[in-house]
Amino acid sequence: MSIEKAYNIWANQYDINKNKTRDLDITATVETLSNHSFRTVLELGCGTGKNTEWLLTKAEQVIGLDFSEEMLNIAKKKISDSRAEFKRADLHKDWEIENQFADLVTSSLTLEHIADLNPIFNQAHQKLKKNGLFFISELHPFKQYAGSKARYETENGTEELEVYTHHISDYIDSAKKNDFELLEINEWFDPTPAKEIPRLISFLFRKTNECQ
Repeated sequence: MSIEKAYNIWANQYDINKNKTRDLDITATVETLSNHSFRTVLELGCGTGKNTEWLLTKAEQVIGLDFSEEMLNIAKKKISDSRAEFKRADLHKDWEIENQFADLVTSSLTLEHIADLNPIFNQAHQKLKKNGLFFISELHPFKQYAGSKARYETENGTEELEVYTHHISDYIDSAKKNDFELLEINEWFDPTPAKEIPRLISFLFRKTNECQ
């Protein structure tokens, strides 16, 4: 099953089913970005708008991109704020967003569906203003090594999505190649007493020089 079709099916239950990864991603996003200022945001893989609602508490404009029409339909129904705009987009292709539009680009639980990180970092650099921030939150590669991947339940059983494993060094290398500096890296654990494998990893990069 294609990723697009899988997310279109998942859309109706995405916000309501138990999902530790989704919930922890919201925590990672809020805790990382609360101390930063931004007016314009480009949200990659915005889905049902789970993070858009919080981003709008700080931003003046948020543009959310996603390849799932059904996910976007839910986001549009849930968020009627005129400051939010949702667009269907294939992140593998050129993003139809003005260069130097954003103070902040975010990508949450999205890059595991992208084989090559370099074009994503390159376009993020183009769309960011000078000194703009690029926030990434993804399933930790340690979780992926252990066999975890995006999945949801259907009446016929568990549907697992095709994903790619990106090592921590892959993110760092792509950032360097595309003129980003690393500001923060954090690992996020489930809220249980015992320390287990971290569920998520997040990065906060800042745009530096112009890409050649």
